Amino acid sequence: MSQSSTNIVAKKMVDFMESASWIRKMFEEGAVLKAKFGADKVCDFSLGNPDLPPPASFQKTLETVAADRSPGVHSYMPNAGLLDVRSRIATQVNRDQQVELGAEEIIMTCGAAGGLNIIFKSLLNLNEEIIVPTPYFVEYGFYVDNHGGKLVPVKSKSDFSLDIETIENAINNKTKAVLLNSPNNPSGAIYSKKELVALAKLLTRASDYFSRPIFLISDEPYRRLVFTGSTVPPILKFYPNSIVTTSFSKDLSIPGERIGYVAVHPEISHKTPLLGALTLANRILGFVNAPALMQRVVGKVLDANVDIGVYQRRRDCLAEILKEAGYAFTVPQGAFYFFPRTPIPDDTKFVRMLQKERILTVPGTGFGAPGHFRIAFCVDDEIIERSKEGFIRTMEMVKK
Repeated sequence: MSQSSTNIVAKKMVDFMESASWIRKMFEEGAVLKAKFGADKVCDFSLGNPDLPPPASFQKTLETVAADRSPGVHSYMPNAGLLDVRSRIATQVNRDQQVELGAEEIIMTCGAAGGLNIIFKSLLNLNEEIIVPTPYFVEYGFYVDNHGGKLVPVKSKSDFSLDIETIENAINNKTKAVLLNSPNNPSGAIYSKKELVALAKLLTRASDYFSRPIFLISDEPYRRLVFTGSTVPPILKFYPNSIVTTSFSKDLSIPGERIGYVAVHPEISHKTPLLGALTLANRILGFVNAPALMQRVVGKVLDANVDIGVYQRRRDCLAEILKEAGYAFTVPQGAFYFFPRTPIPDDTKFVRMLQKERILTVPGTGFGAPGHFRIAFCVDDEIIERSKEGFIRTMEMVKK
């Protein structure tokens, strides 16, 4: 970037652009490869962009809601969202999280990203810290920075489960919250009930020690994308000072529609001012309110879901390919990602080696976990099958 540009663009943004998401970098490089060799010759596993169509009920409801000509249907609304939609979502949250909350504890948001931003805006003072286990979604650092905070990554165990002792060692007088993502992007891991109960006990002790609440924030856009034999334990059930944010991007395959919500535990500390802050943050961050049309649609299809069987079939197929090729990996319990170990220490170099086979993945360095790489298997089955020889050849090249 030229010197004149750096005088115009904020230095922080210049720095961010230099270290911007590896996911987008690989996606963009994939576009170059596709233009050169043809899209059917490239195996692009770089972007977690769900490829399944939305459920039929979503499309039907969308058409019905869009046809509504009622006066004021496109008007401003309360910043927290439409009350009837929030009431229906509260009923679903109560079932999923095993708590009893009402519409007032639900804030409709512009996706889970919007949800995280209003949470951080509401909670963080300058230089306060958010602890996150690795690996983690790279955008978290940007979201926390948006509101003057500091993201503090801590290592997880080798199977991506929580290391409670490491989290405890990271807690200090600047810690405001611990942030979880389960099922996890990029590992596909689901934190168990045992882990969450242990974390809740730790946060309760730490909150008592510092005489103020340390919050637990759970980012759950993949909650409904879980495979046979796996379940996602209810965060809100285990810890009263907890907040959940999620979106409909993955379970309805509508990431471009930017619709989600925040659910606040009914017994959370300082609930009234916190709910007020979340609602105000929705407005002053420029979201104003979540998209009205999408609120009305998702409120009527809360039990709909994409065909998880398709993702499970792809997971199993890719697991066989990686196993045959000799990669070390943990089978994902949910979401649509593998996060294998790289056979050489330099994960960026290894991803470049795969790229020579026209296989696009993302280095684990981008997720705070060097020595791994992410494979997003939300792609056509044919792409997964076509990648087999490239994964094998790259591993053989490493072993020479």
